[in-house]
Amino acid sequence: MPDNRNGKQAGKIGPGRMVLVVGPSGAGKDTLILALRERLKDRRDVHFARRAITREADPNAEDHDTLSRAEFDRLTVSDEVALSWEAHGLGYVIPKSCDDIIRSGGTVIANGSRSILARAAEKYENALVLLITAPVEVLAERLAARGRESREEILERLNRADLEPENIGNLIRIENTGTIEAAVDEMMKALGLDF
Repeated sequence: MPDNRNGKQAGKIGPGRMVLVVGPSGAGKDTLILALRERLKDRRDVHFARRAITREADPNAEDHDTLSRAEFDRLTVSDEVALSWEAHGLGYVIPKSCDDIIRSGGTVIANGSRSILARAAEKYENALVLLITAPVEVLAERLAARGRESREEILERLNRADLEPENIGNLIRIENTGTIEAAVDEMMKALGLDF
């Protein structure tokens, strides 16, 4: 409900914004987040959330903090997180400190999940979603290059997957089929940031 004094949503965190980068496996989210971080390294008003995950760190995957299942449960039950979710048997946390950054007017960019988009829209005055995606055939090629599944298994899984979130406001679709630089340019444009 709007606050009559300033037109803002009562109880929502702002005036900064939460930017969630989401998309299917193989879309290139991690690569684009790293490239965007490099492009914005001198911006003091933009912060990249460091997630905590209930798995050990892997040098070949996302750099993250590790927490136990018990710690994940404690943090989420006591609401000591900005956002949290579970996927593929793992718990994910965006730290509570991100809320303070948003309260001070900063932008937080986080590797998110489609499962928390509605919650983010409820919690933040300014929640933006960058959906990184590519055609199913391109996703399948990228996933096949990882060597974990056969191409047929991957195509079957992708054809069953819900690759496009529905009924999500402030969603900007970035098709990652060109160069990294071109996709980061699109992200910068979506964020309204100077090149």
